[in-house]
Amino acid sequence: MFEFFKNAWFRDPNEPVTYINEVAVRIRAGILLFIPLYMGLTLFDVVYTSSWIVDGNTAVDTYDTDWDGHIIYAVEAIKRTYDYPVQTALLFYGLFEMLAGMFVFTSRFSPTIILSTYLARKTPPVWKPLVPKRFAWTIGATLITICILFFNPDTFAVWLNNLWGSQLLSETENFIPYWIPINMVWVCIGFMWLEAILGYCVGCKVHALLVKMRILKEECHDCNNIDWDEIARKHQAKLAQAESAQAELNKKD
Repeated sequence: MFEFFKNAWFRDPNEPVTYINEVAVRIRAGILLFIPLYMGLTLFDVVYTSSWIVDGNTAVDTYDTDWDGHIIYAVEAIKRTYDYPVQTALLFYGLFEMLAGMFVFTSRFSPTIILSTYLARKTPPVWKPLVPKRFAWTIGATLITICILFFNPDTFAVWLNNLWGSQLLSETENFIPYWIPINMVWVCIGFMWLEAILGYCVGCKVHALLVKMRILKEECHDCNNIDWDEIARKHQAKLAQAESAQAELNKKD
């Protein structure tokens, strides 16, 4: 049990280049997918549903109609107020998960890493380098941070204004347009679905592209571990097969 918690989803935490179990990573992405789904439902409720609460018992017929012939009712309505303690706590937990997975030591404190490693224990592991995943989780942490600011604009504005000593941000209006977190939620859902269901890590592909463009200076560890002998054997087998097929054709002629 001690070794299980010590190694978590790593092949060997003491390796110069850290590798993690891709199977457990996909399971973890599926577990964490509920966070952007819940945020999506919250944003849908805030942006696309009515901001008024109307008690049906207080609706009174005015016996009048509008220009389109619709009956006009007089109602008592309450303006909805929005508070996001649950959403904020969930986002902070998601941020913790993104950051915890980036390093060997902090990974041992992640409940989802422990759970996903346990669930993947009977499946043959697929080892992938940690660095591209770390880059992908950095993107996730950035998106989560923006969502936290969207749900708590006044708190951040007060803190920043006090720190700066001037009125940089409005403390009464949200300085982040609603379309930014709405689109980001769909991006998060898409990225995590691709990771969990298809095993396609968009952040890893972006990392590989940046390395190829020499913007990031990282080695391609997969390239360094190519089995050239196996490639040569396969090449010789193909040549032998081609020669055998050619010999058969010559006999028929």
